Amino acid sequence: MLRTAMALGVPPDAFWRLSLKEWRMLTERAGAPTLGRDGLEALMARWPDEVNR
Repeated sequence: MLRTAMALGVPPDAFWRLSLKEWRMLTERAGAPTLGRDGLEALMARWPDEVNR
Protein backbone atom coordinates (compact mmCIF):
# COMPACT_ATOMS: atom_id res chain seq x y z
CA MET A 1 0.00 0.00 0.00
CA LEU A 2 2.85 2.36 0.76
CA ARG A 3 4.35 1.70 -2.68
CA THR A 4 1.02 2.53 -4.29
CA ALA A 5 0.80 5.71 -2.26
CA MET A 6 4.30 6.71 -3.32
CA ALA A 7 3.43 6.01 -6.97
CA LEU A 8 0.42 8.30 -6.55
CA GLY A 9 2.62 11.02 -5.09
CA VAL A 10 1.48 10.66 -1.49
CA PRO A 11 4.42 11.15 0.88
CA PRO A 12 4.82 8.63 3.74
CA ASP A 13 3.76 11.05 6.49
CA ALA A 14 0.52 11.84 4.62
CA PHE A 15 -0.05 8.14 3.90
CA TRP A 16 -0.01 7.28 7.61
CA ARG A 17 -2.59 10.00 8.34
CA LEU A 18 -5.08 8.73 5.73
CA SER A 19 -8.29 7.16 6.95
CA LEU A 20 -9.44 3.94 5.32
CA LYS A 21 -12.20 5.88 3.56
CA GLU A 22 -9.67 8.38 2.17
CA TRP A 23 -7.39 5.56 1.01
CA ARG A 24 -10.24 3.85 -0.81
CA MET A 25 -11.28 7.08 -2.49
CA LEU A 26 -7.70 7.77 -3.53
CA THR A 27 -7.11 4.33 -5.01
CA GLU A 28 -10.50 4.06 -6.70
CA ARG A 29 -9.83 7.30 -8.55
CA ALA A 30 -6.46 5.88 -9.55
CA GLY A 31 -8.23 3.06 -11.35
CA ALA A 32 -8.06 0.33 -8.74
CA PRO A 33 -10.22 -2.51 -10.03
CA THR A 34 -13.25 -3.61 -8.08
CA LEU A 35 -14.80 -7.05 -8.11
CA GLY A 36 -18.49 -7.06 -9.01
CA ARG A 37 -20.96 -9.90 -8.90
CA ASP A 38 -20.15 -11.04 -12.45
CA GLY A 39 -16.43 -11.12 -11.68
CA LEU A 40 -17.02 -13.11 -8.50
CA GLU A 41 -19.16 -15.65 -10.31
CA ALA A 42 -16.52 -16.01 -13.03
CA LEU A 43 -13.84 -16.66 -10.42
CA MET A 44 -16.04 -19.19 -8.63
CA ALA A 45 -16.67 -21.01 -11.91
CA ARG A 46 -12.99 -21.02 -12.82
CA TRP A 47 -11.70 -22.11 -9.38
CA PRO A 48 -14.47 -23.93 -7.52
CA ASP A 49 -13.80 -24.99 -3.96
CA GLU A 50 -15.09 -28.13 -2.30
CA VAL A 51 -18.19 -26.38 -0.91
CA ASN A 52 -19.45 -25.31 -4.35
CA ARG A 53 -19.05 -28.70 -6.07
